[in-house]
Amino acid sequence: MPIGDVLNAGVEGFNRAQQNIERATADINRATVDQQSDEQLAQQRQLQAARPEEAVTAPVSQPPRIDESLVNLKVEEFNAKANAQTIQTADEVLGTLVDIKV
Repeated sequence: MPIGDVLNAGVEGFNRAQQNIERATADINRATVDQQSDEQLAQQRQLQAARPEEAVTAPVSQPPRIDESLVNLKVEEFNAKANAQTIQTADEVLGTLVDIKV
């Protein structure tokens, strides 16, 4: 396999990992904000209720999947590191080949 192909595969893989890291980070942020908004809304409803039995709880919604996003974030971190190592190795091999030719 030509060195250029290995280098390109490493760069493409690193870019893909970076995009997935950004997506996982946005998912974590969105889930955190949604959770905080639900809790604040429930607290406001509790405060506005005249009597405790009139208090309304926050609507039941899907729980945020922060755990999945955190796992995806960690997986993409490993992908980025692996692709960075591929790029570094291709660079070293190319450098060695240039040294041998000269």
